[in-house]
Amino acid sequence: MKNTVKARLEEVYDELKWLYMELYNNDQEAFSYFTDMLMRSYDGRRAGLKKIDEARLADPDWYRSNKIMGMMLYVDLFAGDLAGVKERLSYFEELGINYIHLMPLLDTVPEKSDGGYAVTDFRKVREDLGTMKDLEELSKACHERGISLCLDFVMNHTGDEHAWAKAARAGDPVAKGRYFFFDSWDLPAKFEASIPDVFPTTAPGSFTWLDDCNQAVMTMFYPFQWDLNYSNPLVLNDMTENLLFLANRGMDIIRLDAIPYIWKALGTDCRNLPQVHTIARILYLSCYVVCPGVLMLGEVVMEPKKVAAYFGTEDRPECRMLYNVTTMCSTWHTLATRDVRLLKHQMDQVCALPPQCIFQNYLRCHDDIGWGLDYPFLSQFGIGEVAHKRYLNDFFIGRFSGSWSRGELYNEDLRLGDARLCGTTASLCGLESAGTEEEAETALRRDLMLHAFMLAQSGIPVLYSGDEIGQLNDYSYHQDPKKADDSRNVHRGKFNWDLAELRKDPETVNGRLYGMLKRLIDLRSENEVFRADAHVHTFYTGSDSVLGLYREYDGKGLVCLFNFSEWPIPVYYPDGTDLMSGNKIKAGDSHIDGYGFVWLATGEENEQEA
Repeated sequence: MKNTVKARLEEVYDELKWLYMELYNNDQEAFSYFTDMLMRSYDGRRAGLKKIDEARLADPDWYRSNKIMGMMLYVDLFAGDLAGVKERLSYFEELGINYIHLMPLLDTVPEKSDGGYAVTDFRKVREDLGTMKDLEELSKACHERGISLCLDFVMNHTGDEHAWAKAARAGDPVAKGRYFFFDSWDLPAKFEASIPDVFPTTAPGSFTWLDDCNQAVMTMFYPFQWDLNYSNPLVLNDMTENLLFLANRGMDIIRLDAIPYIWKALGTDCRNLPQVHTIARILYLSCYVVCPGVLMLGEVVMEPKKVAAYFGTEDRPECRMLYNVTTMCSTWHTLATRDVRLLKHQMDQVCALPPQCIFQNYLRCHDDIGWGLDYPFLSQFGIGEVAHKRYLNDFFIGRFSGSWSRGELYNEDLRLGDARLCGTTASLCGLESAGTEEEAETALRRDLMLHAFMLAQSGIPVLYSGDEIGQLNDYSYHQDPKKADDSRNVHRGKFNWDLAELRKDPETVNGRLYGMLKRLIDLRSENEVFRADAHVHTFYTGSDSVLGLYREYDGKGLVCLFNFSEWPIPVYYPDGTDLMSGNKIKAGDSHIDGYGFVWLATGEENEQEA
């Protein structure tokens, strides 16, 4: 690792130039601008951030630590604005959170926000949330407390109110070149023949006709989100500079939103094309030169064996971390079916990846749950895609007989029986529908078992704000005309600080949930066997309702068992120490309670700090 910007640029210059020239037909002028921009961005990086860079260059595995614990949140919903988040930093420290993922907060038009993903200015914070100075002040306060910040970077598109889009509508040819404009429907129709709809119900099609300029523009997500044309080097140059600008405001991790979509080619599905990986590698090298302490987190919604390409290779990495969308979806499928075979199959794929592949794991996030499961694998058990999606959706919205779950559907397609699921962890686990203490206790066990599983996975665990206190669905959005048509708002309710006060009362369900979750987080932080680079594999437990994971690091072992059913199930325990209770366990046949879990330290190394 090089310790000066010039040395780092010299180290990667040949590869960077080769990648850039291959992408842009030997455009030397554009490449010269790009490298000058990198140096300019470095010059704009403050001394405190450069010091963090140096520390992370000396400890490149810093983000693999078992001590990293995350939480994702909307600034306005959590604390009103950035200053409010800064005032609440002690709340994160109390729970053991040292990594905060801020959901999109850059400038948007409220009526065309899509949760903040229709950006109108990549260098301006939404006025109701504060200013860029406030964001920098938050990052400084976080760094003083050892807390890292993550921010979403919307790569694929801008909002149609962005300055580039406004200029394009006005006829500026340079601005038009940043997007995909067509004079007729001829080429868009050819594109549409091979591009699947992202939102087939709420935003069908991938192009929008603009009456004011009498042209069509590519809009794969929503009509007010115009896809950027990365075959134009101006786009890569300026978007890379925007990314580095945000890194220089003190972000430690940049989430690359919808990165698989950023390169378009006629006759393809416009997803995961080779040029996407070229750009991802260029971005990695750019960060290495300018801000080597900053990591890229890729949002790639695919099954684990396909998502791995976005890590790059050990000698040519791209994204250092990836969203673990598939495991999240498979976890909820497993809760509804009480059958761990699909989850075990997909965990085996994750565990088989090289140790440099680190996932950001979660149970719930800002988005919906789409049932993009491995249906070829499920078909061997007689499970068909359409019928199974209907079952899962019916179960989790409480429409299925006997269901305890309460959620809502997003983008429901009655013709195909398809939809995406929305809801908080607590409501989906049955806490909302619980009418008795026994039902509430069962819901609590489900919730904790799922969190214990998430914390035991390989990677960085991240809570969705409110899940730590058992916050339920917020149906008030139905009365807000600006939100009523997007059921994702059911789990995007305001953080309930009155409910948070109950975390201090162990007599309440919320207090017990918080206390036990904090205990799990503390145990994970105390035991290196939870490191992201530990060796992990699944094992057969004797029951298709109980998932077994084994973790090993530096001679220390951990047996993890998770019962996804309500029934006590016979299992075999080896000699070890139960981390939750501190009790010694003798090898032999026993059982695991319904919705129970076990973290069992094994071998002579199990003298853990319980």
